[in-house]
Amino acid sequence: MTPAPPDRAVSTKAVPRGFRDDIQGMRALAVLGILVFHAGIAPYPGGFVTLDVFFVLSGFLITTLLLREVARTGTIDLVGFYVRRARRILPAATVAIIGTVVASWLWLNPLDARDASVDGVWAALFGANIRFAIEEIDYFTATDPPSPLQHFWSLSVEEQFYLVMPLALLASIVVATLVLRRRDVGAHRAGIVTVLALATAASLAWSVHASTASPESAYFSTFTRVWEFAAGGLLAVFAPRLARGLGHLARNVVAVAGLGLIGVALFVVTEASPFPGWLALLPVLGTSAVILAGTGLDDGPLPLAQRALGVRPMRVVGDASYSLYLWHWPVLVVAEQRVGRDLRPVELVVALAVTAMMTWASYRLVETPFRTVSTAKRPRGMLLYPAAVSVAVACCLAATSLIDRQLVGQDAPISADDYERTVDGSRISDDPWVGLVQASVRAAAAERRIPRDIRPELRDLKDDRADLGDCEYIGTPADLCPSGDLDADRTMVVLGNSHGRHWIPAFDRIAEQAGWRTYYLVKSQCTPARVQMVRGGGRVKPWQGCLDFNAWAEDRIRELDPELVVVSTSGAPNVEVDGEVERSTDGVVAELEKGFDRLFADLLPLTKRLVLLEDVPRRTISPERCLAEKDAHLGSCLSGTAERADRVTRTSIDAADRAGVEVVPTRQWFCDDGRCPAVVADMVAQRDEGHVTTTYARSLATPLGRALGLLPEARGGGKGSNGGGGRDRDRGGR
Repeated sequence: MTPAPPDRAVSTKAVPRGFRDDIQGMRALAVLGILVFHAGIAPYPGGFVTLDVFFVLSGFLITTLLLREVARTGTIDLVGFYVRRARRILPAATVAIIGTVVASWLWLNPLDARDASVDGVWAALFGANIRFAIEEIDYFTATDPPSPLQHFWSLSVEEQFYLVMPLALLASIVVATLVLRRRDVGAHRAGIVTVLALATAASLAWSVHASTASPESAYFSTFTRVWEFAAGGLLAVFAPRLARGLGHLARNVVAVAGLGLIGVALFVVTEASPFPGWLALLPVLGTSAVILAGTGLDDGPLPLAQRALGVRPMRVVGDASYSLYLWHWPVLVVAEQRVGRDLRPVELVVALAVTAMMTWASYRLVETPFRTVSTAKRPRGMLLYPAAVSVAVACCLAATSLIDRQLVGQDAPISADDYERTVDGSRISDDPWVGLVQASVRAAAAERRIPRDIRPELRDLKDDRADLGDCEYIGTPADLCPSGDLDADRTMVVLGNSHGRHWIPAFDRIAEQAGWRTYYLVKSQCTPARVQMVRGGGRVKPWQGCLDFNAWAEDRIRELDPELVVVSTSGAPNVEVDGEVERSTDGVVAELEKGFDRLFADLLPLTKRLVLLEDVPRRTISPERCLAEKDAHLGSCLSGTAERADRVTRTSIDAADRAGVEVVPTRQWFCDDGRCPAVVADMVAQRDEGHVTTTYARSLATPLGRALGLLPEARGGGKGSNGGGGRDRDRGGR
């Protein structure tokens, strides 16, 4: 996050040399670098590394101010420190949060707007990074639209660090004074250096580990970023001494080398890189070199790089970099989600113009007045924290309440008894689950209103996924978590990606009723098909984490020697073939055909029975989008199926037939003749285009268990049996 600028007059006229115009220029380069990256027009893939530039700058500047205070007074005025941070950070951030939430409410899908309002609460409490880490948001490959407030994660990291840092430094001063038995500048600096050095070493080590073990959460973690701030703090301690021996030529070389390292990072670091970690050393060392080159230049000529960084246009952008960072992301994200596609060139120009206007208004009308206000009454300044947080949280909660009122259905649940004929005129099936789907298609075709008390509630739809507990295989897999009947003698393994995970509520119920111990070896986005899978988001290398997981899962199946293995998976977005990334449908399907052949050949010797569970159809309309729209009805969400996903499903079935593997069909529980209702009875069948809701999966335990031969067939039956609204025990009632 761009640190708030230091106290300075609004004017951009010449200022004393000690101000460090080159640092303002670095701010400008960093914020423009990430603006171009987020606008989608960057020639480099690593624009996100400029945030690390901000972290180092922030650590350097704040530590420099604290060192001066310690040298002058022998201590740190905590109240004064927090008041200064409040004045510089809170007003502009609060206005940005409120403005973004209001814009989301006006122009975005209600569920996205509701998410933005919840994100706003976390952002106001400086916990946005925790929110996104918990949500397991992959910054680069998330299929859901990004939050308009997602960029607040970096401000949250910064504020969490500065909540703790002055306390740690003050404690280090006290400890150093007691240990060294003297109270002077040397003792104080020794304590400060010790704390910063330990923080740097520990955080860097953790960053290297976490960036590989759990990259999604590591990106948003404060603990993986602390070393960058602390490195800037160490530079504040040692830069004056290190720069003393640098001549004019050496300073130029150091500055250019530093800018070069940042440039290398922009082009070398990609979305597939384990970041932060060792690669973050590039922008951190590069920024440190530029700062070092400009240190101690009260007299004499400025190095060329420092002069270039300190020119007036760079200073102007650097002064407003905080407001520019706050506004560029929500403007771009809201605009893109409003039009429902990437912005065209003219639209992008308009969005950037709006960004410039909002930046100017925020800097001139909000940021500068609060930054230059007197701090004589410091206790009153501390009131900014509760005041700003209260206003932002109240606004976000109000928006959430308004949106929740829109997400209420009005009709009765759909029943198979409501209709005798399907849309095509044939009789409704006597199979209660199939008949209920056919009746739901009829209801959608008739544009019936959305049922009241819909399950799960629309506001919970996006987060409706099976809980894996300790076996959430995000990083390196380690544990096996048995479920179902833990005392059973028979063992079942479900192998797959998130399309295996979404059946867990059904398998849990089947296992408990039929007496099976179950293991869920499922990893989101990772198909078990034996291919060199390349994830989306512009990645160009196979996903090693998926390859490692599949090898680990195969070893666990061999050890478990299960009576039954059920494969439930979708395909892969991209695959590598002969060292090249294949993204076309024909190319990916052809490689998956061989991948499924190899998968079944690998698994058949490891189990007494192998079953392929047909992948559920992929809708062309997401229920969370259409059901939440204003004046939506069931017909708004009657969807066809995606051709590419259908081809992958047929490919997996053909491979199973060739290998003699059983296939259990599932499509009849979601669609009727290619028409797929979003709501079956009173249940939302899928939470997005391709994933089953936990409620609906649980309701299908009986038909799935019977199709697998694990539960007994029903006696009698007929359309009226278990039809209705689906609330009896076998149909997933509460």
